[in-house]
Amino acid sequence: MRILHTADWHLGRTLEGRSRLAEQEAFIDELVEIVRNEQIDVILMAGDVFDSVNPPAAAEQLFYESLARLSDKGRRPVAVISGNHDHPDRISAARSLLSDYHIFLFGRPGTAVCQIDVPSCGETMMLAPLAYPSESRLAELLSSDHRETALRDRYDDRIRALLTAMAASFTKETVNIVMSHLYVAGGHTSDSERPIEVGGAYTVAATSLPKAAQYVALGHLHRPQDVKRAETAARYSGSPLAYSFSEVGHAKSVTVIDVHPGGMASVTEIPLAAGKPLVRWKATEGLAQVYRWCEEGKDQSCWVDLELHVTEPLTMEEIYRLRKLHPGFVHIRPVFPQRVEEADEMSRETLSLEEMFCRFYKRQTGGQTPDEELIRLFLELAAEEEEEGGEE
Repeated sequence: MRILHTADWHLGRTLEGRSRLAEQEAFIDELVEIVRNEQIDVILMAGDVFDSVNPPAAAEQLFYESLARLSDKGRRPVAVISGNHDHPDRISAARSLLSDYHIFLFGRPGTAVCQIDVPSCGETMMLAPLAYPSESRLAELLSSDHRETALRDRYDDRIRALLTAMAASFTKETVNIVMSHLYVAGGHTSDSERPIEVGGAYTVAATSLPKAAQYVALGHLHRPQDVKRAETAARYSGSPLAYSFSEVGHAKSVTVIDVHPGGMASVTEIPLAAGKPLVRWKATEGLAQVYRWCEEGKDQSCWVDLELHVTEPLTMEEIYRLRKLHPGFVHIRPVFPQRVEEADEMSRETLSLEEMFCRFYKRQTGGQTPDEELIRLFLELAAEEEEEGGEE
């Protein structure tokens, strides 16, 4: 059986207000092509279909169109679970309608195991689909003890118990797979993921993943990665697009698993080409350097985070010209090296509070010196603040 594992599509997501829908459509086109070329038997989508619980209509339309194309009119099973970004009831709303086309949708966590007959390979998959299991979606209070360590231990115990109960349905004659949307301890995170753990409380140990599973398909982390210390093959497929500049340089992919009943899973990473890369520019030579890069066509098809070193604030005309020269600028962040140096110099010196205030005032007012009355008022306020802080 050949299984394709994908996750974290985040359909409808924008980048600082810029639509990514065209890139997401290109990803679906590429995914359909991969499924055909790799002769995939089953597709698993491990949560975060959408970027919000109330996605735009265009994102929902793209999702249902992708299901129709990937399932090939019911000839190829597709299973989808909800992630922490998804509304569980929205994901499962069309469940009864789509199940006739071998499309299986799971919105809320439970212990039911799904038997999926796969005609293309003549084998059967036993799928344990644990949709994002927060306390509220599990509809239970995991611990009355609000200490982080107690809640983390209780959460880990609960998830282990759920997965163990589901794994009891696995057999030697079937391909046995777990799919969930979890944060497993030790995974590499990025800024584009909405945290699902409260200070680390919603964290699962790698050893809590059931050994009886031949493969554990995970969603939530956007960087493709294997789960270390797991007692079976377990992996995050990652997101298909880079959704924040913390993902600069991350290669995107989907995962293909070859596995037979009773055998070891063989895991292959298939790289993705769809989507604009995210890049960072650091223009230490000022505007002229940025103009030169734009004229050379540098990173023309990328989203750009620009750090621009200048001596004076940028005018609206200069910002407009930059955005016209390169439509991919997302952030334009002016940096004033002289001010940075001054701040570094101040941090190295031992200055009194009065001296620091005078330097700050001069910098903010273009060189003016604060009078004695203003200095006295500032010091009084600072003293009052220190007294109040000491009483807490």
